[in-house]
Amino acid sequence: MSTLTAAHADHEVAVTPRPRRQVSPIPTSRIIAVELRKMFDTRSGFWLMASIGILAVVATGATILFAPEESQTYEAFASAIGFPMAVVLPMVAILSVTSEWSQRSGLTTFTLVPSRGRVIAAKAVGALVIGVTSMFVALGIGALGNLLGTAISGAPTVWDVQPAEFANIVLANVLGMTVGFMLGVVIRNSPGAIVGYFVYSLVLPTVFAMLAAFQAWFADLQPWVDFNYAQGALFEGVVSNEQWAHLGVAGLIWLVFPLAVGVRLVLRSEVK
Repeated sequence: MSTLTAAHADHEVAVTPRPRRQVSPIPTSRIIAVELRKMFDTRSGFWLMASIGILAVVATGATILFAPEESQTYEAFASAIGFPMAVVLPMVAILSVTSEWSQRSGLTTFTLVPSRGRVIAAKAVGALVIGVTSMFVALGIGALGNLLGTAISGAPTVWDVQPAEFANIVLANVLGMTVGFMLGVVIRNSPGAIVGYFVYSLVLPTVFAMLAAFQAWFADLQPWVDFNYAQGALFEGVVSNEQWAHLGVAGLIWLVFPLAVGVRLVLRSEVK
């Protein structure tokens, strides 16, 4: 009996579990770096990023070739570059989110980083870094175009964009990119989110403009509910306090609330 008891005691000692090793979580900076790298890894992602510089050069060249000499100011170059940026940057933000579902890599991503909120936040930071950097690069190309254009034409070089106006232009394009990010989070499908963005940026402004033209009551309401209209003030120079209020209220309706709903859906939805 004593022999069995001793053997049982030895067995209990043998199966005593080892202390669990503490594993440090993946740093947020590394997650952001990975998300930034994922934007360039694929061929489509690389050329989408390259198109930012390519379109800036094309827009600058078109301004030099076709704009009248007296109109070749830095504002003209910035406006020419701003249009393609307003289209490309939201696509970058959309694809940064929807790639996890379209390419079915979400299961791997959320297994390696179980905290989905950290992944979405890293994607948002990465998109913001790309957006701001791209705008500075594009507007730098515009500055070179302004110098080259006036050197060719012999006209005086005009720098008619103040630092505050420059900041407003960058903010307007970043807000447009954030709208694309919001649609990517809400829809989580690349074609659907891209179509949704063009409906938002092309169809809704037309509907709101027609409604404001024919309904007097909506003309006063439009700046408060039309985010595209409120963003337009950022391209016009000095923004008044009332225009900032318009931007804030319309942003809550079209950006903050849908983004909050989309993030909640991402946190709760099943990843396949």
